Amino acid sequence: MSRTDRGRTTCPPPTSRLKAGQQRWFAAVTRAGSQQQYARVLILAESTKSKQQWEMVATIDIDDPKQLPQIVLDKDGYATAVDATSSSLAAPVGVLRSAVTDNFATGGETTGKKVFNPSEASQRQIKVHEETTQKFGPRGTTRFTSADPQFADAYALRTTTGALVIFSHTHTQHDAVTAPGLGIVPEKQDRAWLGTSPGPAFTYTFTCSDIASVPSVPEPSSLLGYGCRRTDAKAAGPSTSV
Repeated sequence: MSRTDRGRTTCPPPTSRLKAGQQRWFAAVTRAGSQQQYARVLILAESTKSKQQWEMVATIDIDDPKQLPQIVLDKDGYATAVDATSSSLAAPVGVLRSAVTDNFATGGETTGKKVFNPSEASQRQIKVHEETTQKFGPRGTTRFTSADPQFADAYALRTTTGALVIFSHTHTQHDAVTAPGLGIVPEKQDRAWLGTSPGPAFTYTFTCSDIASVPSVPEPSSLLGYGCRRTDAKAAGPSTSV
């Protein structure tokens, strides 16, 4: 749905069949590598605030381009935009958001492993939980929790098996020591927020983009890729450190 020329992406006109009143947007896929083995999905939406007509609202790398589902095109070559909140999908976007957060929070034990099959992306999220919650040993704890998404919009296209859903989620990570007198030293990437002084507890906010292939029948969805960026960090008081 896009052309690449020496690493540059040329975006075509909107390729999504939309209903009256819906936001105008389209998806594009870029490929790179000697074997075109690297794929990235781009979402561009019509801007109502910027001087530019189109604004990039999401970019997500796909772990395995072969996992991208086939987009259904009508006789005119248009894809059809799908309501990502629709109950006709096995996992509407609210369920997807809860499941990816659960991968971080519990290692997928509550809903993550039920909603998603064990794709590479899901396993990477679960690995983050396993490694991060153990990083302090007995001297500290780490707890992941969900937060209201900074970007609530979701984008979905009809596929031969259901829908390709692109969405964002936000979660927090709360690190705390387990005993008075201990302190956590802020990491280099957090010092703009936290400074350099150790503290008993810190809370970090992550904003993430996710992409999933969601079936229309009651079967697990497949998380095809995700990416997270730390967007805030703040010190927590002693009362929440233990």
